[in-house]
Amino acid sequence: MEENEIPQFFLCPISLQIMKDPVTTITGITYNRESIEQWLLTSKSCTCPITKQPLPRSSEFLTPNHTLQRLIQSWHLQNSSISVEKIPTSTIEKIVKNLDHESLEKLLALALENERNRICMVEAGVAKAIIQKVIINNFYKQGKTTSLEEALRILHLILPLAITNNDNINNIKCYIVDDNFDLVNSLTLILQHHNDNKNFKVINEAMVVLKLIFEVKNSTSLLNLNVDFFREIVKVLRIRNKALPIKAMKSALHVLLQTCPLGRNRLKIVEAGAIKEIINLAIEKQEKNQTELIFKLLADLCCCADGREQFVQHAAGIAMISKRTLRVSSTTDDCALQIFCLICKYCATNDVVQEMLRVGAVSKLCMVMQADCGSYLKEKARGILRLHSNVWNNSPCIQVYLLTRHQRFGE
Repeated sequence: MEENEIPQFFLCPISLQIMKDPVTTITGITYNRESIEQWLLTSKSCTCPITKQPLPRSSEFLTPNHTLQRLIQSWHLQNSSISVEKIPTSTIEKIVKNLDHESLEKLLALALENERNRICMVEAGVAKAIIQKVIINNFYKQGKTTSLEEALRILHLILPLAITNNDNINNIKCYIVDDNFDLVNSLTLILQHHNDNKNFKVINEAMVVLKLIFEVKNSTSLLNLNVDFFREIVKVLRIRNKALPIKAMKSALHVLLQTCPLGRNRLKIVEAGAIKEIINLAIEKQEKNQTELIFKLLADLCCCADGREQFVQHAAGIAMISKRTLRVSSTTDDCALQIFCLICKYCATNDVVQEMLRVGAVSKLCMVMQADCGSYLKEKARGILRLHSNVWNNSPCIQVYLLTRHQRFGE
């Protein structure tokens, strides 16, 4: 044993932490009292985690292991500089060798406990092992759905560390950014399966993991995404259930934003019906950050003809953009004016021009020119108003002073 290494028999088999109150069960295995009592209280099958033999649920059958407790206390005195929270990487590696339901529960408990545990898990290669063994092999290739929630939750917790840890020999970034699409295909299938079953916890975890891996995937590999992938993302946006965490919605918007700049993906996103669902989502009251994501995405999607066509076909599209302008942030205002500019340049049928007037979009453009905002926004608004000044100048819906305080839009 290396100097100062924590003896393995000091660690609770459940929590993998040094035992504070070691107790022995009738099967002869010693655990930390708090861990085994919690196990007996919540476990569906009341069995010993190690031997799988039946155990009585009552804590009366737990025998204090005084000898082991004295050994642990003595070790603490001799190694007072050692953090008792440190978990040997070798211990985690042993768990990873057999990623069954119980071992995943142990890993999840460790990951939830503190960041130091998560760092140890990254060093032991837990992220890559879960992706290969549980997500791709067990689920995608063999159709096993057990323990998916635990596996995805662990990835949610440790992937940020795994991705940013450039010094780690088990760094997962290279594994994620390659052209092997088994992971993305696996997550797409998970979303499809659980969208149909309305398993919101799994959907949330899958969306967060997708967001994390798309942040480091190279743009070339993202060109291989198919329409079915985007349909599953759009289904997440369509969910109107308080049981689905807001993080899932934000992650879905981020994934679409990360893939949208690529022309082929933009068409696939539109084909998947994203415009309608994004506008419907924007109509509902959203926090500032989410509204900005929505407007950025709509501005990108309106860069293509099909996107603009679907936007103007939505009965509330122009009205929603108009209502939010000057009410959220300069980022939202910039995107709103970009959308109006694209619509006025390329979709300016008489019906569209009249609708902009009717729902207050033209008045809002005039207000931008009077508002305390950036000069570049004022110039954008002026340019949009010039495009159809022959229709809008004579409308009683626009206050005369808004048109006369500046140079005539038609000049």
